[in-house]
Amino acid sequence: MNPFDLSGRRALVTGGGSGLGLAIALGLSRVGAAVVINGRNRNKLDTAAAELKRDGATASVAAFDVTDSAAVADAIAALEHEGPIDILVNNAAINQRALLEKFSDADWRALMAANLDGPFFVTRGLVPAMKARKRGKIINICSLASDIGRPNIVPYATSKGALRMLTRALAVELAPFNIQVNGITPGFFRTEMNAALTADREFSRWVERRTPAGRWGDPPEIAGAAVFLASSAADYVTGHLLAVDGGFSAAY
Repeated sequence: MNPFDLSGRRALVTGGGSGLGLAIALGLSRVGAAVVINGRNRNKLDTAAAELKRDGATASVAAFDVTDSAAVADAIAALEHEGPIDILVNNAAINQRALLEKFSDADWRALMAANLDGPFFVTRGLVPAMKARKRGKIINICSLASDIGRPNIVPYATSKGALRMLTRALAVELAPFNIQVNGITPGFFRTEMNAALTADREFSRWVERRTPAGRWGDPPEIAGAAVFLASSAADYVTGHLLAVDGGFSAAY
């Protein structure tokens, strides 16, 4: 029996219309999972779903705002009516780079809503059914900033540090129900969110010097970590944050 086979399992990937979310959805689908990709832009999701289907995936879309608790509850009820969600990947997030004093109240709240409220709302909605089945996998996409800081990202680092502890505390609470909760901490990846950074030649060179692997990550390179944590190969792994960062967090 292949412990990485996800045939018969269904995964919800928030922020699955592009970047790391789409790469994770593609990776899960290639080992048998049916994937539901979430986002707010239906056209973007439809384009991503078409890409997944061309690759042979069983894919569908769920357009809702993870920061809206009522919308999340309605969407989860509809999804579970169609069938169980066995795997949740909380990937949706935003970043805004600015000095702390430049952040308005609205900016702070929007970032916390996307990066922390969203994972909380979606996880809270799915946990009762997972508990009833005594089976589930929850994967939170954390960050290098869950543990270390940089200038101009204080609110982002705060949100991702909180997500790290949400991951660990939930792992303890849900372990008696055979639900594993883990996180992935990506390093610097070439994604839409990081477009401004990859275009900055000085910063890009710094990333390449600072990362032992000597380069940025490509989105498909995160998929293997998600497949592992979603699979029965990780049934005794919970409360863990798996770094996919080219050695960045191991070096100084």
